Amino acid sequence: MVNLPSAELLESQHSFPCAWTFKVIGYADSNFTARVVWSVREELGMEIDPPYSLRSTAHGRHVAVTLEPICQSSQQVLAVYARLSGLDGLVMLL
Repeated sequence: MVNLPSAELLESQHSFPCAWTFKVIGYADSNFTARVVWSVREELGMEIDPPYSLRSTAHGRHVAVTLEPICQSSQQVLAVYARLSGLDGLVMLL
């Protein structure tokens, strides 16, 4: 799991609600990208997909998904990280 800061620290350094950047790197198989986007959407209760972009490695083995949803609180940020950290195929979470 990612070593996350406390909710108090996040709140002292960010003004919520705000856009938050999540970077998720994983194996480019088993619908990894779709599972990442769905996880964020579901955790935040969004009706549409959050803004995101993709970048694949040169050989296509891994994919980096960068998402920028609006988070209403530090608790939402931490909840999204917790959900993403449990995904199959996850290599790195930033």
